[in-house]
Amino acid sequence: MADNNFNLGILQGRKHIHFIGIGGSGMYPIAQILCSKGYELSGSDNNETETLQAVRNMGCKVYMGQRAENIEGAELIVYTAAIMSDNPELVAARESGVPVMERSEILGLISSWYQNAICISGTHGKTTATSMLTQIFVEAGEDISCVIGGKLKAIGGGSGRAGRSDTFVCESCEFEDHYLKLHPDVAVILNVDADHLDYFKNLDNIKKSFRNFASLASRCLIINGDDLNTVEAVAGLDKEIITFGFNEKNDYYAKILGSKGLRTDFEVFRKGEPLGQMSVHVPGRHNVLNATAATAAAMLSGVDVKTIKTALEKFPGAGRRFEKMACADGVTVVDDYAHHPTELEAVLTAAKSLDFNRVWAVFQPFTYSRTEILMDDFARVLKIADKVVLTDIMGSREKNTNRIYTRQLAEKIEDCVFFDVADEIADAQTAERKEANFDEIISYLLENLEEGDLVITLGCGDAYKLAKRLGKKLEEREKER
Repeated sequence: MADNNFNLGILQGRKHIHFIGIGGSGMYPIAQILCSKGYELSGSDNNETETLQAVRNMGCKVYMGQRAENIEGAELIVYTAAIMSDNPELVAARESGVPVMERSEILGLISSWYQNAICISGTHGKTTATSMLTQIFVEAGEDISCVIGGKLKAIGGGSGRAGRSDTFVCESCEFEDHYLKLHPDVAVILNVDADHLDYFKNLDNIKKSFRNFASLASRCLIINGDDLNTVEAVAGLDKEIITFGFNEKNDYYAKILGSKGLRTDFEVFRKGEPLGQMSVHVPGRHNVLNATAATAAAMLSGVDVKTIKTALEKFPGAGRRFEKMACADGVTVVDDYAHHPTELEAVLTAAKSLDFNRVWAVFQPFTYSRTEILMDDFARVLKIADKVVLTDIMGSREKNTNRIYTRQLAEKIEDCVFFDVADEIADAQTAERKEANFDEIISYLLENLEEGDLVITLGCGDAYKLAKRLGKKLEEREKER
């Protein structure tokens, strides 16, 4: 188990903090909180984004491109896990003698500053549940701080905010045990599933990791009582445990009343007593579970049921979670961050339950290792869609040492269409190559889409760019008719 009490005093006497990769959605809320505490921030990034402009608007100095000289004057340097070890700025930072911290370490330090730190974990659903709980606190008028893995309109369209209250809502990721750096008062576990197997190797190790996370909670645990892996992970811990799910044996449980379009109506019970009917405008049973978990966490913090109901009714969905990108020329385009078979299955099952002509899954596999290990599961769940289109695999931080290509996944799915340019040009990972790949896919979709179709772009890479561009093309074509 990781020691999460490291470096708690590292900021003492330091004022200037430099971020390598400051434009990332995970870095932005940390920068917001530190800026609100009076720290002087600077940072670098390689890509111009809306988030990077928001960082500038806070008064932070931003360098485009990552070079050794950018760290000059910094008293603490923070980097993201996405930064490669040979990055010149990171190399210079480690040689400078200045303390260097990975993002999860500084986030862990920040979480220790709050008296009501609610840390939401789980293999799936973290961003949505964290966003729902944040929406509830905002509706309740509490000036919370939060760190979310996606954008939320209720906090200005960003991925976090810095508040003055003692409540901190934090999405808590199991990737490489990063969440073990946190200091949760309340630890929420939505589910435990096999993922990040390049690191954890097997499900037993994942369960052990979640157990270690649960043991960090100083106040109580809120867990999915219907999820056997979660129940096994926390068994025997000397903690107060609150359960949620669909089973009536749980402390909080939901009964789905019906759904229409993207809206789902359900009733929530606590200890068998009805709390009333609630609604969410994000489809699927999994989102009812997320809402029930958020309800349990909010009520533990003293929020009343009426406020919770109002907040969930207003919740538009988190960014990249079944996010509607366009509805034009008879076609609806949505985008979702789903990148694991379990997530894809939930999203595509929810999509198929809606009143569309055909559901198109446009999937961008993420990392060669995940694609290789879970290939059969990806093939099985993608078949839920009526039509499947695959992009290149986004390798991200990995090298394609085992020669894994989209073609191999496509061969397992009947009538699947794939655009695997990497197979032809030796794994080139240039932006030009990816854009060309997207151009071909958009052209194919425009030729084959029919009125009443739903297109879902899927993956945690940059598939959302394809959705935006497809949406614009459909809007242009509609105007021309």
